[in-house]
Amino acid sequence: MTHRELTLEPGTLWERLTERTRQALQCGALQPIPTACELVEQGGVTFVVRILANLALKAQARQAQESKAAAGQAVNPFLPYDPELFVADISPTHVGLLNKFNVVDHHLLIVTRAFEDQEMLLTREDFAALAACMRECDGLGFYNGGTAAGASQPHKHLQLVPLPLAPLGPPLSIEPLIAQARYEGAVGMAPGLPFVHVLARLDDVWTLPPEQAGGLLLERYGLALQAVGLRGEAGAGGVRQSGPYNLLVTRRWLLLTPRSREDFQGISVNALGFAGALLVRDEEQRRRLKQAGPMTVLSQVAIVRG
Repeated sequence: MTHRELTLEPGTLWERLTERTRQALQCGALQPIPTACELVEQGGVTFVVRILANLALKAQARQAQESKAAAGQAVNPFLPYDPELFVADISPTHVGLLNKFNVVDHHLLIVTRAFEDQEMLLTREDFAALAACMRECDGLGFYNGGTAAGASQPHKHLQLVPLPLAPLGPPLSIEPLIAQARYEGAVGMAPGLPFVHVLARLDDVWTLPPEQAGGLLLERYGLALQAVGLRGEAGAGGVRQSGPYNLLVTRRWLLLTPRSREDFQGISVNALGFAGALLVRDEEQRRRLKQAGPMTVLSQVAIVRG
């Protein structure tokens, strides 16, 4: 195949995504995890808290992976990927797949074709692939930079979910605080967010071709990393991140938040938590989350501002 044949054809992603979802549900390749939603307010944000009804299938899949790893077998659900979950060729370096155990409908994974570690810094190619998808779908792009940031797979993949994130609540819960951001030059911060973070505007990105948009996104990402004290470190396979972080990307802004740990009292938090969407496994975790408060939970897994 030529590089042109491996590039997403404009105007086709949403149709491909919805059609593949229908087919994958029909054949059982896609196994959504049902949830119940509750709205919890704290710090000027209406958080969407999802209570997972059944994690058995995902737990079984993870146990199978761990058993294979313990036996010395290579384990990577993206190499090779399940063809029933294939959505589209995004670029010469990235492929689009459905998230097998999705909580949000039409959850797209933007996966590197060749193995790259999830703790490697994002590249121009990563951002070009994300831009190609976000031009087609006005959603929320995100990245979990390392296991301490909620990454469940070591193979590098960005993610994209349509908005709104839940049938209840605002399209993007964190947006009211982002709207109050104060900028100094290219980067800024939102006074209402009590943890270390950095924002960058992206309004000028999306009219550009994906390759050029990827370059601008890479530039803003680099400024964001620098602003919070993260950097690249030379290592096996490429340039690794100096610490864990979460990244959110919309058509208007990006938000980067360094992480201190993966969970709060057993409640795992990934990038979607910083968008205002949290998941709990059971009623006990829901009680703990409400007692502490969602914004407090985010502060505990991030770095509290001094």
